Amino acid sequence: MTDLKSIILPLNEEVVKTLRAGEHILLSGIVYTARDAAHKRLVEAIGNGEGLPFELKNATIYYTGPAPAPPGRPIGSAGPTTSYRMDPYTEQLLKAGVRGMIGKGERGTDVAFALQKYKSVYFAAVGGAGALLSERIISCEIVAYDDLGTEAIHRLRFEKFPVIVAQDIFGGNVY
Repeated sequence: MTDLKSIILPLNEEVVKTLRAGEHILLSGIVYTARDAAHKRLVEAIGNGEGLPFELKNATIYYTGPAPAPPGRPIGSAGPTTSYRMDPYTEQLLKAGVRGMIGKGERGTDVAFALQKYKSVYFAAVGGAGALLSERIISCEIVAYDDLGTEAIHRLRFEKFPVIVAQDIFGGNVY
């Protein structure tokens, strides 16, 4: 069995420098959700010099649109979304301070270069396992863009959320 490395969020450059593609990680701490529409709004806000709904510096964004919470749970199913749809916005968010991203699937060449340039990391979560992954999310609240429904930005608290380092700052790539 592969050794698991536990990391407490938020990430910083020193932690990211220790990560290598293929490593299995357990993440604990605060993560923000954002998908296509939220990414577009964040990038527009940055471009217009507007305030942002959360601090981007050292933040980790999870590409998910969580399902409504069933009774007694903080969140419903919360599986990863295909990441390449966020590629057009990624460099601007990394430049603004985002340190980690979680999704599924391969990213484009521009994202690989941006990860190296801005010392950020891309984690992969297991697709099709949203209900199981949600068991590692201990709190959930909407923080912005509630008009987007499930694509609103949520603040999640992870407790030992399993991911794999998919792309690192050294050009390593599990894909």
